[in-house]
Order: sequence, then structure tokens, then C-alpha cells
Amino acid sequence: MLHRYILIGTLSLLFSFASCQPSSKTTDPSIESKIEKILSEMTVEEKVGQTCQITLDALFVRDEENKVVEPFQLDPKKLKEAIVDYGMGSILNVGSHTFTLEEWAYVMKNVHEPFENKKTQVPIIYGIDAIHGVTYTVGGTLFPQEIGLAATWNPELAAQFGDVVAYETRASGIHWNFSPVLDLGRAPLWSRHFETLGEDPFLATQLGDAIIAGYQGKGKIDPFHTAACLKHFVGYSGTVSGRDRTTAWIPEKYLKELYLPAFKSAIDKGALTVMINSGDVNGVPGHINHNLLTKTLKEAWGFKGFTVSDWEDFTMLHTVHSTADDLYGAIVQGFNAGVDMCMVPYNPQYKEYIKLMIKGVEEGKITKERLDDAVRRILRVKMLVGLFDKKMNQANKYPNFGGKAHQELALNTALESITLLKNKDNILPLDAKTKVLIAGATSDNLIFLNGAWTHTWQGADSSYNTKTAQNIKEAFIQKLGKENCLFSQGAELYVEDDFEKSRLVNPDDFTAKAKQSDVIVLCLGEYPSTEKPGDILSLNLDAAQLELAKLAYATKKPVVLVLVEGRPRIIRPIVENAAAIVQTYLPGDYGATALVQLLFGEANFSGKLPYTYPRHDGIMEFYDHPKSTARAKSNKFDAYNPQWNFGFGLSYSKLVYSDLTLSATELTEGDSIKIQVKVSNESNRSVKEVVQLYIADEYASVVPANKKLKAFEKISLAAKETKIVDFYISSENLKFVDIDNQWITEKGSFKVMIEALSTKFELK
Repeated sequence: MLHRYILIGTLSLLFSFASCQPSSKTTDPSIESKIEKILSEMTVEEKVGQTCQITLDALFVRDEENKVVEPFQLDPKKLKEAIVDYGMGSILNVGSHTFTLEEWAYVMKNVHEPFENKKTQVPIIYGIDAIHGVTYTVGGTLFPQEIGLAATWNPELAAQFGDVVAYETRASGIHWNFSPVLDLGRAPLWSRHFETLGEDPFLATQLGDAIIAGYQGKGKIDPFHTAACLKHFVGYSGTVSGRDRTTAWIPEKYLKELYLPAFKSAIDKGALTVMINSGDVNGVPGHINHNLLTKTLKEAWGFKGFTVSDWEDFTMLHTVHSTADDLYGAIVQGFNAGVDMCMVPYNPQYKEYIKLMIKGVEEGKITKERLDDAVRRILRVKMLVGLFDKKMNQANKYPNFGGKAHQELALNTALESITLLKNKDNILPLDAKTKVLIAGATSDNLIFLNGAWTHTWQGADSSYNTKTAQNIKEAFIQKLGKENCLFSQGAELYVEDDFEKSRLVNPDDFTAKAKQSDVIVLCLGEYPSTEKPGDILSLNLDAAQLELAKLAYATKKPVVLVLVEGRPRIIRPIVENAAAIVQTYLPGDYGATALVQLLFGEANFSGKLPYTYPRHDGIMEFYDHPKSTARAKSNKFDAYNPQWNFGFGLSYSKLVYSDLTLSATELTEGDSIKIQVKVSNESNRSVKEVVQLYIADEYASVVPANKKLKAFEKISLAAKETKIVDFYISSENLKFVDIDNQWITEKGSFKVMIEALSTKFELK
């Protein structure tokens, strides 16, 4: 029986669940009148206070050595000084580790008390990095990191993820989530690659829109949703060196085609706040880029929400970027460029910031109109998220927090993200009677499955691991029993002199146990890290882990490589001899459970790579490369040779694509072409498959891409089932940025590709 699924492919695909967002592009007259009344009653000092954000750590009680007293306590004097005396607008972060719901309730009670008791006329907005779950609340549901979410290629799942994260963030009393990251993942050496939605702007746009729909809900933000914060506007991930917070060189053409689309679509869908790029693009630090912050974001795009700096970034204009010779000049530069709120974030530095901001207004370096604009935006968001309602949340109103339904969704997300890259002679699925050796540096600790931003900033402190979640070794033992599950770590990861290192651990024990097993599951990867601590010197997997793989191959036992990594590490020397290779990314608390279910065939693989997996450390290639990238020394066009392609992923099912047809071979402006393909599951196992549509402009006035993703859909196929999938492509999908940096379409021939099938049409 044939089934039909219709997808309308446009540059900004509209999801039904995202059509009624609280808007960052329009205003509500009733809210605006309240804002103007409050503004008219505020002093310059009170307005400046609203633009200041500090970390909670600045408000803790400390001992004589200035260390935070444990268990933590909020200092009433510091609270009053910051919130009442200085009129602080926002607080972020935790101390050093995860809080319980009760501890969050204590924090929120104290933070909001001044407003509730009319000591201030504007409430605090609290922000947190809940990027793969409510990562700083004990018992919260931890999902795969964003790169794993991207590997699901499933916007509906992304929206459900966002909904759960928002629910559990609000259970913690927090109204503002510093997520999603919309930086494009085109520099795999970059330490925050795992926080991105992959290398393709279309995929990132679809999933980013869906996450925001989940975070912000429909209509006015209710007690179960949060304001989203788009990170990091814009070009942060395009670092030339690969190191965090360093220069990116991005011509305007590629800024428009690659780096801006996900942000533009998110603003169109109603995202309420934006965090600014900590690095610089083409020599201009993100925090003083007036063209991007004011001309593009606020004026051209009509953004009515507010922008916030990243950590200490106004200070860094002076101390790092050297665009200002003192802090005063840096503050004036950043604020006038269009940054509305400054993440200072410490005490007493916030007092200096406020003093200098007031000086800037008094001296006319910052106009009162610009100050009012920033405060107006901040008040608008605070009203939209319900902070003026004086009804702060109680944890007992959130009975589903960390519950079974949320855990099941996290498990399903991991199941749909984990990607099968190799399965020689169908070694997988494993037989339940198999005797397995579990080994490798990432095999026996949850920190490797979760990565950074998990319980602590770097995510490397295992003492805060979720007590009920399993690491890979534990998940195998539960499946097979201890009698059929041997363990030998073989290698370990550690940090020394600020860089990730590794070493072999008792290789003789590893070899002896390998000989007793039927198959070796070798878990490789990297140490949890992000931002500057996550800088590495090479993408190559370290020598000790490579050596451990070679020791495993020497036993002549089948070896299943399990990659637990936030960015693609080069494994070329050990690919050929592996029986199977599985990419888990950073799959979260339920990643080990999902991995075992997939390896034993209890579930089918459906993840697809959201990036091009490099074969070599020195050559970075992307799927949409121009033709010149594929030109070899022989002048043949076969040099493009990654380890695995963008969009690649195997399953246990045999899928056959056929009958690629077009409704017309000519396309005119304003019309669309229906593109149809038949997908058949010829196996006896059900499967989810991502149908991917690519288009290539064969000739253009500027160098065209090899191909570009224009539409996709994840479909479910029962055993022996066939479905027909329809896509609709219009001339809007064929636009590109020309030599004058303008979006245009050009007449000519276009190639359509789905799987190994292709056909052509003409744009007239």
C-alpha cells in the first residue's frame, strides 16, 4: 500500500506548532503602555541597573578567605545592595554545581522578594544554561546535547525536547533559558561544536525553530515555558584558529547564506532574546558590531526583544580585543552598538559598570533615547514571560519533573540520534547470548555521555552524576548479566597542563579478557569540556586510544567501536579493521540504555550525521563544497573524500529509493514544482528514515555550491512498507547571495538529488 507524505520546502519552513509564538517582532499596545508608564517613573540610575546582569555567585556568603560557605547561603546585605540599591536587572548561573528544587526555591524566594514586597518596581529576570535539559537542577531530565539532537533530523522531537526543558526549567523557578545555540558547526576543532545543530544552515534552522517553539510555547508564555535566547549572534563558531573566542573571517556572502539564516528564522518565529558573539568577525568584535546588532537585528529584522552580552565581554573589549583603552570606553562602545544588557558578572565589578554607565549618560556619550530603548526591551520581555504577575512558581506545581514520561522522551531522542557508521558482515545486532568485553576510556562514567554544561560548567565532576542513570558498562551488565559482561578500561582520559591527555591502563588485563570474550565493545572519545578549557591542539584521536584499538584488533575478536564525542575526532587509522562503528555524540543520561537497545536490535538505528566527518586532520571539507574542492592532483574531481558524508547513517533495514519524478521540468517565478520519490523498506524490520532532498545550481554568476540541502523529512516505514514522499520547491529555494551581496535568483539548470537518484529542471 502506498502512503503519501507532503512537505512544502521553503527557506523558512513553517511548523504548525511554531505559528503562535509570543512575538519578538510585534508589540502589544496594553503591554507597551505599561512599559511607558514604568519608564516615565524610573530614574537614570534605575534604568542603568536594568541593563546589568550578575552571577548568583556574587551574592553568596563567603568566609574569611573569600570562599563560598557550604551549604551555600545568600547574603542579605549583598542581595539588598544589588537588587534594591543598584536596581539590578538580571541574575544568572549557579554557584559551582547543581541545586535541588528546594535550593532553587530558596534562591527564587530571596531574588524576587524585593519586587513582591514593593521595594523595587521591576522584577529580576533569571537566566540559566539549560542546553540539554535543566542541567543545573538535581533530578532534571538530561537529553542528548544539541549535536545529537541534530542527528535525529526530527523537528517534532526537537519541539518536544524544548517543551520538557522549559517545563523543568520553570519548575526550578527560572524564566529564561540561554538556548538554543544557533552557531553553525563548521569548525570541528572548536570546543563548542557539540552545542551546535551541525554544519548545514537549513537543518539548523528547522531544528532551531522547533526548539524555540518548545521553549516558548504558543501565545503568551505560561508557567510551563521560558524565554529562549539565541546564541551567539553571530559568527562565533567560524573561528579560523579553531580555538574558542578567536577571530573568524566570514565574507558577507557567506555570513548571509550560512551563518545568519537560523537566527533570522528564529527571530521571525518570535525568539525573545539574543546573546552576542564573544569573538570577532573580520576584526570587529561581536559586542561592538553596530551593523549586525542594530542595523540588521533590530532595524532590518524588526527584533523587539533584548540582546545580552556574554560573560565579561564588555570588559574584554578593553582587555582582550583592545578596541577601547579603558572600561568606560568599552561600555560606551558595546552599549551604543546595540547590546542592551551586560553580563558583568561579578561583585563588586557590577558597581563600577553601573557607575560608568551613569557617567556615560550624564556626559552624553550614551543618549537617554538609547538607554530607554534598552530598558524598554528588557521590560517587554519581563512582561511577556509573566514576571510582573507576582506569582512565582512552586516546585509542587510540576509533578512531571524528572518523571517517567520525560525520561522516555530523552531515551527516544538518544535512540533517534545515535548513528551507525559501519556494520561489516552485519556483525550487529549482537546476540543476547554474546559474551562481551566492555572497554575504553569513555565506557564507565556518565560524564562522557553528557559532556559539559552538566551539573557543573565543564561537566567533569562525576560526584554529581545522576544516581539513577547508567554508564555504558552498567547498561551492558543490566542487559547481559555480570557473567557475560567483562570489563577492562584499557585507557583513560585526563587533563594535564590544561590539555586533554590519555594513557593506557593495564593493557595485559585488557588483552587477557579480550581473549575470553566473543566481541569487544571499545568505547572511545574525549574528555568533557567547553569554551576555553575545551581548546585542543588536534582533531586526531589521542595515541593511547588508537593503540588500545590496535591491541583489540590483534586479538582477532570482532571489535565494535563506540564513539562518545562532542566533535568528530579523526579515527582513520582504526576504521578499516573495525567490525562496526557507532557514533553516539553526547547522548545524555539515557544514552547508554539507548546504545545497548540499538546494539542488540531492540531498536533500529535512524540517526544521520549532521556534519561531514573528516578523514584527515588538515583537510576540512563540507558537503556543500564548491567544485574546486573536489579537484585532485590528477585534475579529476574525486579529491573530496571525507570519512563519512553529511547526512550519512546506516540501519538494520534494506531501503530502496526509486521513481524520482518532477511535476514539471520548467519552473517560473511564483510557481512550484512537486518532487516525488518512492521509498521502500524491503526488510522485515521497521525503520525510521530521513529522506533528504538536495539541489545543485549547475552554473551561476558566483561559484555555486556542489549541492545544498533544501528539504528533508523523517518517515516511519513498517516492514515491507512503501511510502511516496512529496516535496514542493519554488524559486525562493533557489536564491543565493550574488557578487553585490544581494539575494537573487538566476535562470538556468538545476539538479535534484535524493539518495542516489537525480533529475533536472530549468528555472525560466
